[in-house]
Amino acid sequence: MDELLTSLGAASDPTRLRLLALVARGAFCVSDFCDILGQSQPRLSRHLRLLCDAGLLERAREGASVWFSLAQGEAGGLVRDILRRAPEADPLLAADRRGATRVLAERARQANETFRRQGADWDEMRALCLPADAVEARLLAMLPGALGRLLDVGTGTGRLLEVLAPRIRSGLGVDASRAMLALARVRLASATYAHCSVRLADMYALPLADGGFDTVLLQMVLHYAEDAEAVIAEAVRVLAPSGRLVVVDLAPHAHFALLSQMGHRTAGFTDERMRRLFEQAGLRPGSPVAVQQTAVGELNVRIWEGMVPLMHEQFMNEAVA
Repeated sequence: MDELLTSLGAASDPTRLRLLALVARGAFCVSDFCDILGQSQPRLSRHLRLLCDAGLLERAREGASVWFSLAQGEAGGLVRDILRRAPEADPLLAADRRGATRVLAERARQANETFRRQGADWDEMRALCLPADAVEARLLAMLPGALGRLLDVGTGTGRLLEVLAPRIRSGLGVDASRAMLALARVRLASATYAHCSVRLADMYALPLADGGFDTVLLQMVLHYAEDAEAVIAEAVRVLAPSGRLVVVDLAPHAHFALLSQMGHRTAGFTDERMRRLFEQAGLRPGSPVAVQQTAVGELNVRIWEGMVPLMHEQFMNEAVA
């Protein structure tokens, strides 16, 4: 009862309700809110702190910026229930929507300029002429209809969050590149993806609690890892019991120029190596899925899946041993 009353009290202020309505459209930082609402940073920071303390918003620091997104779970659901009752034609809320559209458009322009300057205005799957559409179709076919809480490690431009959004309860994408995250936020900047967010993070040390995700994805990430075992172990750490890890990466290849030109640390993965990586991390490997190219000599993509055994299965296996 106290928790509910605290949440309702935090949302009852007009300015805080406007902030919640904005964050339901996507992640914003304090300077965005100042621009849209026309209020001072100290004033808005106080309101944002109250909303975070009440569990309605989540904050993530990236360098000098702090990004605010809608809380996941019951708290986020409560906010959406409240906002459904907000008058769509309210002049302030309508003006805020127009301001948010302007800010998001400017963010998209800046993100694209950053990518052009840094030579990163491409998606790696397509840059390597890989069958991105076929990979996405395979993923959709092999994954269950409901994926629960999803973590996309190395989310890049957020494409997988966009594709899988209808099947997940909540989605978090992490990446070590601020430029990538800028473009991902543009991609996910609509109410359709309010249950998805992105944040800066190191794949070797995820700033996340143990067991918080039902599904973890690593697409075109592992070939950048100096220590693939550590990346897999960290992904498994945040998996819930009976959760699944899905790795999409290159099969073994002889395109060794990728190691020097694109920073790859390995020339693809064999099924045997991936099986060992999964088993060392305590996963039960599934059957690999091949996404073949049509032309001889082109790069091939494979999808590997590993499951966290159920606790009673672990107990039975130990008892038999």
